[in-house]
Amino acid sequence: MIEISPQAKPPVCKIIVFSKFRYELAKKEKEAKKKQKNVQLKEVRLRTRIAEHDLEVKLKRIRAFLEDGDKVQLTVMFSGREMQHKDLGFAVLEKVKEKVLDIATIEGRIASMGTRSFLTLSPKKKETKK
Repeated sequence: MIEISPQAKPPVCKIIVFSKFRYELAKKEKEAKKKQKNVQLKEVRLRTRIAEHDLEVKLKRIRAFLEDGDKVQLTVMFSGREMQHKDLGFAVLEKVKEKVLDIATIEGRIASMGTRSFLTLSPKKKETKK
């Protein structure tokens, strides 16, 4: 005998096989897990001296990741004397940000740590019509 709804007046109970009941619950939980979208964080690495065509190729990949519902972390890597010109890296990130602003939202500001600068983009929420 299993109590189904203890808050009801009178409480609702069922007489069933408990192992079958547990199996049905596990099956429902598995179905619910299948329907959830697992959001991943994809990283796209850029350099300060990236060519225009190479940037367009990276933008296509970024758009594909965002359309799939994944977050994208843009990373600009500096090496050697590029560390003195971090503004070039920020300019590359700003250019990418402007080009994907129609399908992405920006999470935070451009952050810098060591020899890298970061910017995280997440996909815009799709509007549902009712």
